[in-house]
Amino acid sequence: MSTRQLAVKPLSALLVRSGQGSAAANSVPGMVQPVEPVEPVAEPPELVVPPMPTEPPRVPAPEPEAHQEPERPAVEPLFSWAPQLNWAGPGDQWSQAWAAEAHPVPPPTPLGNGPAVEAAPTPRDLELIRSTLAVVEPVADRATAHFYALIFVHHPEVRSLFPAAMDVQRDRLFRALLQAARGAGDPVGLTAYLSGLGRGHRKYGTLTSHYGPVGECLIAALAKYAAARWDPETELAWRRAYGLIARIMTEAAEEAARTSPPWWQAEVVAHEVRGRDVAVLTVRPDQPYPFRAGQYTTLETPWWPRVWRHFSFGAAPRPDGLLTFHVRALSTGWVSSALVRRAQPGDVLRLGPPAGRMVLDHADPAPLLLLGGGTGISPVSALVEEVAAHGPGDRRVQVLYGVRSPDDFYQLERLWELAKGRPWLTVRPVVSEPGLAPAVAGQLPGLLSDVVAQLGPWDGHRAYLAGPAAMVRRSVAALARAGVRAEHITHDLPDPQPN
Repeated sequence: MSTRQLAVKPLSALLVRSGQGSAAANSVPGMVQPVEPVEPVAEPPELVVPPMPTEPPRVPAPEPEAHQEPERPAVEPLFSWAPQLNWAGPGDQWSQAWAAEAHPVPPPTPLGNGPAVEAAPTPRDLELIRSTLAVVEPVADRATAHFYALIFVHHPEVRSLFPAAMDVQRDRLFRALLQAARGAGDPVGLTAYLSGLGRGHRKYGTLTSHYGPVGECLIAALAKYAAARWDPETELAWRRAYGLIARIMTEAAEEAARTSPPWWQAEVVAHEVRGRDVAVLTVRPDQPYPFRAGQYTTLETPWWPRVWRHFSFGAAPRPDGLLTFHVRALSTGWVSSALVRRAQPGDVLRLGPPAGRMVLDHADPAPLLLLGGGTGISPVSALVEEVAAHGPGDRRVQVLYGVRSPDDFYQLERLWELAKGRPWLTVRPVVSEPGLAPAVAGQLPGLLSDVVAQLGPWDGHRAYLAGPAAMVRRSVAALARAGVRAEHITHDLPDPQPN
């Protein structure tokens, strides 16, 4: 185990860039400056941040040959303060590939407006949307590729909003739009889903003016791949659905802009390695960051610009304003691997706004059942801390912490410390492959979903789950069989893409 720390200085001493996504703390209404810790950690050598360059460096050109094109001009980096990172512009390979397009794609038809388009989707519209989705989803990969081709060819100004490597990001926007259209018949659920998307997309630099071009390209991609199912009536249905999507997202984004920045900068002040693949990071945001225990945020590193990944908060809100994240480096995880193996005190990350449904209702005295698998114990730990700080009253809390091997219990000692002197809190370690390492006290063998079923019934409990998607889905089914009502089971399934 190793720990790297940086002295926690006042916010006024934080030497980080202040750009269009960052606002001074006193410009966010209703937010209180975080309190400095009374006993700061030992002061290391002062962190020196070089000034932001006024001009980007020129792109080095290869040795000229007779058949090569003339040298291209320098282009802007995605992050002007980190010019060594990915580039997007007339000199990069991506732009060259599009410039070499042999058969230009015709521009999409403008969406237009008017009473017919601005009306809410009708039941007939929803029926047409569902029939279109049935045709398009089997060829979603091709439809997605065509969708982005239309965007980047006809609206190159939005290319810088996306990461240079599109293999991970490629289908997210398209599938999110399809999911939103599918939910047009549920106004309450759709509004909640799209409002979160609208607030979250501010961190990408998305503007209201971008929604029109995206809608044009969506309609054109659907028209191409819906084939015979596409007609003027279907097109009008999709235009109405997209108009509703755009209105909800832009209204949510504009409302959020009145009270918070689109993103926060956060300096890493401590980096503790726990085992081979897990690290606990402590960061200090450059301005107050309001959140609730159990929520998560999206996080971007300077090593993978424009690539954002979800990470849960590993501790309840603190008086000093510091935030904690538990990160496991995945074999295919760009961001997680960089955070575990490359991040160190002094590095500056970017955070999106908080999100997630796993928040407690302290007015509800029902007992709590908290399930955390792997680093899914991160939001569970935060929830336990919040109950301890708020006062449990008559509420009892049971935590089931599941891992593959006893060596993976990186957070167990912390939970045991919380349980000392608190009879309302019970912590049960669960190991799916107990023979891999020496056992810990009180461990239960088996999959977390199987163990929770064996320990039931759980009638009357409020269950909160976090961890790998397969574990969450199995546990939800087990809890339903063990007497927990569906509306009393809360979780935020992890992003299907690797972190």
